[in-house]
Amino acid sequence: MIRRTGLILIVASLGPLAQSADLDANVAESRAAVSAFGPRLKTALQSAIQSGGPVNAIQVCNVQAPEIADSVSEDKGLHIGRTSLKLRNPGNKPDDWERQVLEDFNARLATGEDPAKMEFYEVVSSGSGQMFRYMKAIPTAQVCLACHGVDIDPAVASELDTLYPSDLARGYSVGDIRGAFTVEQNL
Repeated sequence: MIRRTGLILIVASLGPLAQSADLDANVAESRAAVSAFGPRLKTALQSAIQSGGPVNAIQVCNVQAPEIADSVSEDKGLHIGRTSLKLRNPGNKPDDWERQVLEDFNARLATGEDPAKMEFYEVVSSGSGQMFRYMKAIPTAQVCLACHGVDIDPAVASELDTLYPSDLARGYSVGDIRGAFTVEQNL
């Protein structure tokens, strides 16, 4: 009887350690998903720009980006996407949790934090139980300015206006937070 009680205490005391290990695994899986999605998207964008200029790259974001996100989601067993406070695609609208994290990222940027290193994660309750949520900031790079900057070529602007009539994703400068990768995992 004493041995059994001691065993239960040991197992119970490992609870927080096991939860911490699970959280570390969720973070690692989320980072791996972002590392799979981001570079694939960037490679597709660079290839499109090289073969047909920035107008050609718009099709990558419009068609290929959701396909890449779906592929990575399926491969990793989670849901990955992109969101922003200044939307181009209304289908990427942030929910309240994502909006709060994006606003926090902008506040952190204002204090001088490097946006390339910004991430946030936590376990939240949802209607179907516990969910692990993760976000990684997407800093605006020089290449992004062709479609997201201030001085956009008229041909690019015309294509954006055609595909995204409610586009708000313009006016960025290098180093601004363009948006974030967002990952959800049911626990």
